[in-house]
Amino acid sequence: MEPVTAVVPNWNRRELLEALLGRLRGQTHPVSEVVVVDNGSTDGSAEAAGRLGARVIRSAQNLGFAAAVNRGIGECRTGLVAIVNNDVEPEPDWLERLSGALEGDPKAWFAAGKILDARRREVLDGAWDLISRGGCAWRAGHGRPDGEAWNRERPVRLAPLTATLVRRELFEKVGLLDERFESYLEDVEFGLRCARAGLGGLYVPQARAYHWGSATLGRWHPEVVRRISRNQLLLVARHYPERWWLGYGWPVLVGQTLWGLAALRHGAGWAYLRGKAEGIGRFAEFRRAGSGGGPLEETLAASERELFQLQRETGFDAYWKLYFALT
Repeated sequence: MEPVTAVVPNWNRRELLEALLGRLRGQTHPVSEVVVVDNGSTDGSAEAAGRLGARVIRSAQNLGFAAAVNRGIGECRTGLVAIVNNDVEPEPDWLERLSGALEGDPKAWFAAGKILDARRREVLDGAWDLISRGGCAWRAGHGRPDGEAWNRERPVRLAPLTATLVRRELFEKVGLLDERFESYLEDVEFGLRCARAGLGGLYVPQARAYHWGSATLGRWHPEVVRRISRNQLLLVARHYPERWWLGYGWPVLVGQTLWGLAALRHGAGWAYLRGKAEGIGRFAEFRRAGSGGGPLEETLAASERELFQLQRETGFDAYWKLYFALT
């Protein structure tokens, strides 16, 4: 068995972290080391992690998910890195199944399992990530009943870093997470870099984990909405081509406006507008950074086509039904 380091970014929710650390100790594929990167927790999380045998890296403030993951990866000495949110409950054979999948396919750079909703255990939290031409992402299967569509092992382009096993060399090839995204969509941005470089992975449905999802703030918390709203634009800025508005302007306008209407319905319209204003203000900065890699058009077209097919097969969400009707 190839050794694995588990990297756990953490900000508060000590009870979830303690449960996760217990489950990592109980994996049938032993974890060589657990590195908890604590983002300035105030509830004793860091101290509890240390007592439970994890190596704890402390930050005085919350630097975001991306920075925490990057610090953890920098501490790893193993060839495989399991990135796991603090609100995830992996089944005992989760890591064994993911590592076995990578061992069986040397060309795969990551392996992601089936993530189920911890509150409704027969409903998916998500399987793998997809992105539309509008710069809005969908965690494939989110909110769907578990079923045949999600039980087939398959190659995937974008890994959800909620709970994923990654070859450490992948970060050397495409770079670490972009810390300017802080939290939310930072894994989609990383996935786009991987996809454009032709470095894909595997979806392994037998590797099951349960996710509480936005356990710290809540899914429609204004701070969550602000960051997602901003990062939708920053994805466009970093990856879309020159004169992007000619080919992608309408899908971007439709997709991100519809998402704003959803935020408004949940009482977070002002946070959405603040995020968009911030994204516009930083757009030029991200254009200068650029991304490089292979053609974006092929990656986006394939991802959106797969998104449409899965929505049609499993039932359209209202958001995606409107998006595809308008685009």
